[in-house]
Amino acid sequence: MQRESMEYDVVIVGGGPAGLAAAIRLRQLAMAQKRELSVCVLEKGAEIGAHILSGAVIDPCSLDELIPDWREQDAPLTTEVNHDLVYFLRNGEKAWQVPKQFVPASMHNRGNYIASLGNLCRWLSERAETLDVDIFPGFSAAEVLYGEHAEVAGVITGDMGLAEDGSKKPSFEPGMELRAKYTLFAEGARGHLGQQLVVRYQLDAGVGAQHYGLGLKELWDCSQQKHQQGLVIHGSGWPLSESGSGGGFFLYHLEDNQISVGLIVDLNYQNPYVNPYEEFQRLKQHPLLKGYLTGGRRVAYGARVINKGGFHALPTMHMPGALLIGCDAGTLNYAKIKGTHTAMKSGMLAAETVFESLAEGGRGGEDLYAFNDRFKASWLCDELYRSRNFGTALKKWGLYFGGAYNYLDQTLFGGKFPLDLHDDTEDRDTLKHAADCKRIDYPKPDGEISFDRLSSVYLSNISHEEDQPCHLRLQDSVVPLEINLGRYDAPEQRYCPAGVYEILDMEEGPQLQINAQNCIHCKTCDIKDPTANITWVTPEGGGGPNYPNM
Repeated sequence: MQRESMEYDVVIVGGGPAGLAAAIRLRQLAMAQKRELSVCVLEKGAEIGAHILSGAVIDPCSLDELIPDWREQDAPLTTEVNHDLVYFLRNGEKAWQVPKQFVPASMHNRGNYIASLGNLCRWLSERAETLDVDIFPGFSAAEVLYGEHAEVAGVITGDMGLAEDGSKKPSFEPGMELRAKYTLFAEGARGHLGQQLVVRYQLDAGVGAQHYGLGLKELWDCSQQKHQQGLVIHGSGWPLSESGSGGGFFLYHLEDNQISVGLIVDLNYQNPYVNPYEEFQRLKQHPLLKGYLTGGRRVAYGARVINKGGFHALPTMHMPGALLIGCDAGTLNYAKIKGTHTAMKSGMLAAETVFESLAEGGRGGEDLYAFNDRFKASWLCDELYRSRNFGTALKKWGLYFGGAYNYLDQTLFGGKFPLDLHDDTEDRDTLKHAADCKRIDYPKPDGEISFDRLSSVYLSNISHEEDQPCHLRLQDSVVPLEINLGRYDAPEQRYCPAGVYEILDMEEGPQLQINAQNCIHCKTCDIKDPTANITWVTPEGGGGPNYPNM
């Protein structure tokens, strides 16, 4: 197939905080030394920020480094945290406030900001464009382009105008080759090209298994009387504790009488009847949260996985011609429940490594080993090392003993207690057989605090061209379904937060129906399917959710 081609010094896949920080830093360095340097950013969402979802409480330390005068440039970080609370929900009615002196130091949020990460990325993209970065929203990176020496040589954007059966529609346009001396992959957690690169170059050799949590979030307009701008609430316990599952909730008071509320469900849960979406709806009925939400109006919904494997699960991030950065590599600090500042820093380190190579006459394609040294010498590596045991301690020892260990490690030892905890079981391998688990009967939604999945998906402003190849690929359409049904009672019906997967009773037997047009690109199915049968690949560019203020 004949494709058009464009050449850049650096191509960046993903318009999130890591990718945009890398683009800005590259152009800053080039302008400071008056060097020619072409940079482009590809973003599969319809616009920058469309697919960005986070709580979010943001540590501004990386932004301070990248754009020191961000306050004067009206960055959308205006609500500083002024009150920080942590709760343990004992059951559906009672909550215990954790005394501040027993909250791990990593979870203190003074000096941080409650914000929409999507809006921050929109602002960063404007800064990048003023530095002559080419930004192409609505274009997905569908394939990695390789050179004659097996090095990464760029990417190929997805074809547009293919019908469901793969045939070309009248509107067909082939994808474009974007060739680069160096390519930075910043797709976010569980990036589909990032996963391919990890396998091809064996980037995960000798490291622990990556783990994930599914983050579900809603944005609410609430009454002025109940709003406390700057208030941050975190917590754990009920309802996940009833099924022995891990995770925690958040409730943040932003500006303009808005509240973001969410639940992170660790995807190493064991009971196949757990439904993360329904657990989130139950959570909001707890008096602690319901008191803030009653009388308010839900205005947005979304879901996305986050990395929680931490330092022990970090793959090698350099390879011939490319770097893996941000959540594509798994740089989120789970002890802080924050990944924006770490993603941005990894992007800045990547930019400095690439620019140094080009300035020294590098022609591209070589393995940037220098990134590893730069990373190890940075505060980013030190911060991730200090939080290395946080999630595993909770998994191994539970909320009480694991929480006690984390308090001692983070507060008294600064994250350097001489112990390394490991959990090398993949999240998909933790499910028990349905026959050995208690079925969970979830209450019906009341339409005021709790809602059904389809009405929630509507609030994600989702849009896919329906007549296109399904981007949720099954390696085998028969055997894994029989295993999932027989052993696990088809958990894909429950772990998907958008109701994409349905089991239909047909004359010829049960059939799996995939409603790909409902997909909100969370990547849960790619992680939790017990038969590893579902692979998420990118759909046509511009499809998926379009999150406002999320």
